Amino acid sequence: FPGDKALDGYSKKKYVCKLLFIFLLGHDIDFGHMEAVNLLSSNRYTEKQIGYLFISVLVNSNSELIRLINNAIKNDLASRNPTFMGLALHCIANVGSREMAEAFAGEIPKILVAGDTMDSVKQSAALCLLRLYRTSPDLVPMGDWTSRVVHLLNDQHLGVVTAATSLITTLAQKNPEEFKTSVSLAVSRLSRIVTSASTDLQDYTYYFVPAPWLSVKLLRLLQCYPPPEDPAVRGRLTECLETILNKAQEPPKSKKVQHSNAKNAVLFEAISLIIHHDSEPNLLVRACNQLGQFLQHRETNLRYLALESMCTLASSEFSHEAVKTHIETVINALKTERDVSVRQRAVDLLYAMCDRSNAQQIVAEMLNYLETADYSIREEIVLKVAILAEKYAVDYTWYVDTILNLIRIAGDYVSEEVWYRVIQIVINRDDVQGYAAKTVFEALQAPACHENLVKVGGYILGEFGNLIAGDPRSSPLIQFNLLHSKFHLCSVPTRALLLSTYIKFVNLFPEIKTTIQDVLRSDSQLKNADVELQQRAVEYLRLSTIASTDILATVLEEMPPFPERESSILAKLKKKKGPGTVTDLEEIKKERSSDMNGSTEPASVNASAVSTPSPSADLLGLGAAPLTNSAPPPSSSGSLLVDVFSDSASAVAPLAPGSDDNFASPDLASSEVVSEEPADTVHDADELFHKFVCKNNGVLFENQLLQIGLKSEFRQNLGRMFIFYGNKTSTQFLNFTPTVICSDDLHFLNHFLCLNLQTKPVDPTVDGGAQVQQVVNIECVSDFMEAPILNIQFRYGGTFQNLSVKLPITLNKFFQPTEMSSQDFFQRWKQLSNPKQEVQSIFKAKHPMDAEITKAKIIGFGSALLEEVDPNPANFVGAGIIHTKTTQIGCLLRLEPNLQAQMYRLTLRTSKEAVSQRLCELLSEQF
Repeated sequence: FPGDKALDGYSKKKYVCKLLFIFLLGHDIDFGHMEAVNLLSSNRYTEKQIGYLFISVLVNSNSELIRLINNAIKNDLASRNPTFMGLALHCIANVGSREMAEAFAGEIPKILVAGDTMDSVKQSAALCLLRLYRTSPDLVPMGDWTSRVVHLLNDQHLGVVTAATSLITTLAQKNPEEFKTSVSLAVSRLSRIVTSASTDLQDYTYYFVPAPWLSVKLLRLLQCYPPPEDPAVRGRLTECLETILNKAQEPPKSKKVQHSNAKNAVLFEAISLIIHHDSEPNLLVRACNQLGQFLQHRETNLRYLALESMCTLASSEFSHEAVKTHIETVINALKTERDVSVRQRAVDLLYAMCDRSNAQQIVAEMLNYLETADYSIREEIVLKVAILAEKYAVDYTWYVDTILNLIRIAGDYVSEEVWYRVIQIVINRDDVQGYAAKTVFEALQAPACHENLVKVGGYILGEFGNLIAGDPRSSPLIQFNLLHSKFHLCSVPTRALLLSTYIKFVNLFPEIKTTIQDVLRSDSQLKNADVELQQRAVEYLRLSTIASTDILATVLEEMPPFPERESSILAKLKKKKGPGTVTDLEEIKKERSSDMNGSTEPASVNASAVSTPSPSADLLGLGAAPLTNSAPPPSSSGSLLVDVFSDSASAVAPLAPGSDDNFASPDLASSEVVSEEPADTVHDADELFHKFVCKNNGVLFENQLLQIGLKSEFRQNLGRMFIFYGNKTSTQFLNFTPTVICSDDLHFLNHFLCLNLQTKPVDPTVDGGAQVQQVVNIECVSDFMEAPILNIQFRYGGTFQNLSVKLPITLNKFFQPTEMSSQDFFQRWKQLSNPKQEVQSIFKAKHPMDAEITKAKIIGFGSALLEEVDPNPANFVGAGIIHTKTTQIGCLLRLEPNLQAQMYRLTLRTSKEAVSQRLCELLSEQF
């Protein structure tokens, strides 16, 4: 750029272009910037384009020229020349700095919604505004334009609609209430695309698939909201989703991969929306069947996506049974799949679809696969097997066999949490102690034992070796010699545990006391280089020498049952998986990850008892035995998480039957249970109530400020509910106080509550976009009719907010299913023939009369579904027992559908009239 010679526009453009090329080669450019800025004022497109390109690449936000550049951009935006406006908008989006946002965030929305703006400029303006919002959301003002931008979804130009959908989706995630009207427009536009022929949208048809990118974006937008409340819109959306599922079944119109990719992209996004809504049983089952077809597809990516989507479907009450029908295909994929990532998804799906009916089969397959599994996923499989084995253990001898087999196959990947857990269960269950002792004794006889097996064997034989000592093959001396033969091969912590076992043997088997004292007296123990081992040997030897038999029996008595606290195995699994990118509140099925302290190693002895594995919780978190005669638990370290039924990550209080302290917390800081009538209106009581009668997870309440999600689990007369409060705004909630209110109807005998509820405090401040979790422990003392009410009070932007919703704690939640033969059923049916014990209801079907969905709802209601009991195979028969603290109430039900009349007759017989009436009311609303 010679200073004494004026350059024409072409030369200036040429030299600026050369500078740009030099910069792209990696050289620094510290001149020519002013000439590039001068090009912006040119009226020629090519010169202006090079100027904007140079500025987008080279000029940073701190440049002295930024003011000149902003002025040139403003001039182009005001020029109404669509070409120049497009260049200016592209430059703003490419730079995307905070300074650009401050200068143009208020101007671009006006261009976007102006009536005379060209379609191409609208596209650029929408994408430019999206870029600025992503980089500086606080600088993009919400105003009148937000309501007008929604109507761009009706624009005739599909390019404008596509760009606007991207913008609205991002804005709606942060401000859902302002863009709520977009739902009906998105459904309308999606309907037009889905029902159109491939020739109708010539410019936007991609390999015979009409507007696939726009369809995907619209489906994602709809996932920002719950199912539409307007029946017409909801019906139209259901038709769209059914059409997409139908098209997936049609033969392909092209053999090219682009056609199948576009078609499947729309299909998978539609399935994601069906899963998100979780409200249409027919669609969920159809989606599951469609995914099942992909499980054996030759395309690896499709198999992976199908497995991943089915994992989520498995957690829906409506589609869980449909997912289970593909178990053989998934197991086959585990055995034959070449891609490790697909095999890992297969393991995840087996874990998700597992229940009591298939637990033993799934655990066995996982164990078989574990022997050849990739090292990267072995620890995760070990944790899942341990969780499933405990969660669905009906016979605890099977549980013990499974864990010992787990240690044998993959001992290096069995964490301390797993073997702590088996120790706790054996100690807490008298019926399995002898079997466990016999089994570990036999396992230890293998020439090569994993160290974790030695730990389990040492601990169990130290506690219960006396139960098998009567057999000459497992006499006290043989037990001791077997354990001591492993001693020198073990690490220091395991040796310390074995020394504790030896001193336990002194109490259990006085006849080998001398042999054990000789071992403790040996130089290898008393003069051990490790201080811990040396101290144990000295103290145990002294204890065995000077203490009388009575003192020894007291100090070394059998460990009492462990208190039930948080399980540590699930924590390990979640840490392995990593934190999810979607919060539990938006998709409660997704897992969250967090840490809590609580596990200890079973190695030390104090004055009262030999210490034991961490009092980590029952994975079920329910039905715990109360702690008796136990020393305080030692200080702890490690990682624990809540029970397996919860995907949450916060501490949960122990829940033990017979322990009144569980329901009498003296300090309920920000959340307490009170007994009075709520003063404010209960939102959508009936609708919410009936939604949760046959399901335990989902979104309970949602408005523009707050979303409340639930996860709950019940067992016998105990339950636990996790309530997730999500702040949907960008402003803090202050003085956030949720209160569970028990009305007068929940009292009996004028003094006691039919329901005992214990709530955990929550943080009184909820940040914008954040969520907090509250745990409610539940005990059913007696049968009840009314549900407790959750009242929530908080301050938002200086305004006091107060709302109440019914908590879906209904009598059927305390059902335990009971299997019965036909003869037993009708014998019991006749015994309950008193007119007061029977309640019958004849009602019109509110939903399609589908047999599979009806079965799922009866099982979800809590009773066992009895097959081949009723003489009429079209009828449904169920049986169960409602467990309360004071009594158990047997219940028999019979549902007779009349397909021609679209009617049902429901008959319930229980030993209590009020219970029959209440269960009939709850169940009849489901069909």
